[in-house]
Amino acid sequence: MAKSLDDMHFAAVYGALVAKAERKGKTREDVDALTSWLTGYSEDQLEKLAESDLSYADFIRRGPAYNINRKQIIGKICGVQIETITEPVMQEVRRLDKLVDWLAKGKSVEQVIAKYEKE
Repeated sequence: MAKSLDDMHFAAVYGALVAKAERKGKTREDVDALTSWLTGYSEDQLEKLAESDLSYADFIRRGPAYNINRKQIIGKICGVQIETITEPVMQEVRRLDKLVDWLAKGKSVEQVIAKYEKE
């Protein structure tokens, strides 16, 4: 049985996202920048949260200022259309996954953000 997002520590999941980016020559700072753009957490806050016992679900739920342009993040991730996900926490999780995927595919942080800042 899969663990729920409430049972998964932010540090572990975020570490996996960073590792994915690093395997493709990107950095933790790149992942932090995209996460900050999406959620509104500062890079300092992300660093502190990575040392805490916060669950991944609570990390998503407590995002201080979600970017309004995040709704433009659409398409498939893990075989599921992001825009059809009805559970808000899972939709935000998949949006972050999609951003990191773009990064891992060789795009720069600036290119990823520019993709979603367009109207």
